[in-house]
Amino acid sequence: MTDQPVVELSEAEYRRVWDRFYAEFGFRPSMNSAMWPAIKEPDASVTWSLGALDDDPDYELLDRLVEVVEQGLRAVCVPPQGGLFALDWHHASYRFSPHLVGGPEQAQWPLSPYPDGDYYIYLSEDFRTGSFGHPWEFSLCLFGQEFLSLVEASVDEILGTPIRRSGRPVPRT
Repeated sequence: MTDQPVVELSEAEYRRVWDRFYAEFGFRPSMNSAMWPAIKEPDASVTWSLGALDDDPDYELLDRLVEVVEQGLRAVCVPPQGGLFALDWHHASYRFSPHLVGGPEQAQWPLSPYPDGDYYIYLSEDFRTGSFGHPWEFSLCLFGQEFLSLVEASVDEILGTPIRRSGRPVPRT
C-alpha cells in the first residue's frame, strides 16, 4: 500500500486482479438472466435482491446499506495498514485503505456496494472477503464468514430475506 488512501490500479495490476477474479469466481458477465448468478458464489456467501431499494425515495435504505457494508469491510477485512480492491467492470479500478477513507476530511470510498450501472466489486487482497453487486440481476452478494457474521442481520433488516445462500436458492416462505 502506498501513502495514498486510494490509488488507481496500473494497467498491469488491473489485468492481474481482473484475470484472477475471472478465474477464481468463474465470472460470466451477462445481461441474460439464464446466465445468473454471474459468479460462482463462495460457500460462505449470502445474496440479496436490491428490490427493497425501489421504494426508497430519500435513499435512507441505500445509505444504511452502504454504511453497513463499509463498516463491516473496514472491521474484518484488513488490518489498519492493509488494503481492498474496488473493481468497476471495464472502468478504472482501485486499491485503497478502508481505514483511511470515508471519515471527516478523508477521501470517499471508491465506488459503492450498490451496482450503479455496472458490476461493482469489493475484494480483500486475498479474495476471500468482499461484495459483488450485479446491476442487471439487481442483487448484492456478500462473502466471507467473518464479514457475514458482522453484517448479515443488518442487511436482512434493510433488504429482507436473501435470495441465495452459498450460491443456492433460498426457499420462499
